[in-house]
Amino acid sequence: MTALQHWFQQPKNPKLSAVLALVGTVTPLAGLHKFYLGQPVWGAAYLALFWTPIPHVASGVEAVWYLLQGETEFDRRFNPDVPITSAQSTFDPTQVGAAADAIRQLDRLRQEGLLSECEFEQKRRQLLDCIATE
Repeated sequence: MTALQHWFQQPKNPKLSAVLALVGTVTPLAGLHKFYLGQPVWGAAYLALFWTPIPHVASGVEAVWYLLQGETEFDRRFNPDVPITSAQSTFDPTQVGAAADAIRQLDRLRQEGLLSECEFEQKRRQLLDCIATE
């Protein structure tokens, strides 16, 4: 594997992509970010049109776009080999089970008439909020 192939297979950084795109807005080197992102045809097109404002404006727009999109979206578009990880649940199963049992007990009390609907709903929300904040 050549050094160039190895470089193209490295995960791309959205901030570096944005910096390279911003460099392209003020210098004749518009399109460097396209080479970095593994799009050499687009990079060559940007360089071929360096004397017009088109690649400079496009580079500026793309710099903002790279900064505004999330890390996951950027990875999906430009790092296809990087596995996309979803947010892992941090709930403790024992706490969830305990809260479910407590809500069932509250529901029984409500059905027996010992708790009003309002009291039941308040207690239920408190229990669910405790789970969500941990």
